[in-house]
Amino acid sequence: MVQRNTWQRERVREALSGAPGFVSAQSLHATLRDENTGIGLATVYRTLAGLAARGDADSLQSPDGENLFRACETRGHHHHLICRSCGKAVEIAATDVEEWAQRTAAQHGFSEAEHVVDIFGICADCARARARERGDE
Repeated sequence: MVQRNTWQRERVREALSGAPGFVSAQSLHATLRDENTGIGLATVYRTLAGLAARGDADSLQSPDGENLFRACETRGHHHHLICRSCGKAVEIAATDVEEWAQRTAAQHGFSEAEHVVDIFGICADCARARARERGDE
């Protein structure tokens, strides 16, 4: 399905590019609503799905099961480290994971194996902030 490039979709794309990390469709819609764009939630969902399908956005499922999106910085297969506190995301190469996935699939008679690996944790900035809040610093 090809999406027409409307001003609404372009504005969603711009908002996603300006987001600090992975964001939900609901969160992105709230930002657009606060800017009085008049862009509906359904348009946000459709645009994000289209961007992810074309490889222009990364999509992942949060530990809570919510779909999150981020404008792609890297084309092709890659993985992320994602802060559970602030949403900061870092793209990482994971050669060991790639080799393990292919080897494991082959050992079980599978081919054309695909996988998703995203690591959730707390970034250094958030860890320092938490330590300050607790009085550990």
